[in-house]
Amino acid sequence: MTALELEQAQARAGLTAPVHWHEVTGSTNALAAELAEAGAPEFTLVGAGHQTAGRGRRGRTWQDLAGGSLMTSLVLRPTLPVTDLGLLTLLAGAAWAEAASAASGLEVRCKWPNDLLIGEEKVGGVLAESSLTDTEVRWVVIGSGVNLVAPEIEGAVGMGAVDRVALLAGFLTRFRQAYGVPPARLAAEVVARWSKVSASLGRLVAAVGVDGERREGLAVSIDRSGRLVLDTPSGTVAVASDEIEHLR
Repeated sequence: MTALELEQAQARAGLTAPVHWHEVTGSTNALAAELAEAGAPEFTLVGAGHQTAGRGRRGRTWQDLAGGSLMTSLVLRPTLPVTDLGLLTLLAGAAWAEAASAASGLEVRCKWPNDLLIGEEKVGGVLAESSLTDTEVRWVVIGSGVNLVAPEIEGAVGMGAVDRVALLAGFLTRFRQAYGVPPARLAAEVVARWSKVSASLGRLVAAVGVDGERREGLAVSIDRSGRLVLDTPSGTVAVASDEIEHLR
């Protein structure tokens, strides 16, 4: 991909914000965060052909084959309460699932909270990072990685040959449309969009918290703040930062 192709994808989505392309970089999220701190406008887009220090959830690394993934980070400046920021990860996941399914002809679905799956194999993921004060959200960076060619990692899969500009434009268009609704309507929009492409709802799952506590239950819904609601033997619980395993 090139900077011109990033601009073309943005133009198709009706966006005119700056773009930054790097053949190789450490992390697109790190670059986008630096730009956000420097005052970059909303929808500034960073892309890379290969990351040497890609980041994942809970401090994990993101591994890619050079030229084999579409990796981008998007700068946002949302007017949302801090409690609603989890919705943006789910919205990005839903927009990617919709765009990837349209571009590839495959069924791409979302595993809560931030994975993209084809069947039970991971084809991509989303990582949101933010800067907050006591009273406001300063900026949010939505980082995304989608495999076109699968890296040699167990459980990874690629989408195959797709039009990268069309894929990225499809994501940007879908994300922008939903993100642009009035803040009071955003939760309902995200819940509806994500639920339609969910791979987790209706599944028996195990949720493991950061403290190691494990709870099993049926994933029945997501709530208005983006938490996954489980029906467990001890009652209904909503999890926010747990790791989720699909049991069957």
